[in-house]
Amino acid sequence: MALDAEVLDAYRKADYVVFGEPPLVLRIGEPNRRLDGMLEAASRETAAFVTACNARGERRSDADNQAAQVRLERALEEKPYGCYPGEGRDPEGRWPAEPSLLVVGIPQAEAEALGRAFGQNAIVFLERGKVPRLLVLA
Repeated sequence: MALDAEVLDAYRKADYVVFGEPPLVLRIGEPNRRLDGMLEAASRETAAFVTACNARGERRSDADNQAAQVRLERALEEKPYGCYPGEGRDPEGRWPAEPSLLVVGIPQAEAEALGRAFGQNAIVFLERGKVPRLLVLA
């Protein structure tokens, strides 16, 4: 099932925020020197911004989303990646913020598999020196 243009546009316009002081805000297609510095400091080339919330783009209850996000965190516990909490935000406020993780060091194929395992339509994939990309999984 292909995603409709409105959904894709919403994903492309979203703010992908990693918590911190100040927060790290990632946007599709926009270079981010702070992200590049973070990857360099970790001696990593890639990262992915993923969530387990609202599988297949269908709004779920807070309890369902929280449980799914805990499962995502547990799935990454034994992996050799740095995980940083954050959330995906609709800058227009029409969709609630989704708890998410920035997973530093994850290869693209594994990031895509992780997104699919949690029923996600898309993930954000990041490579040092390149702009964040939306990878459609649905």
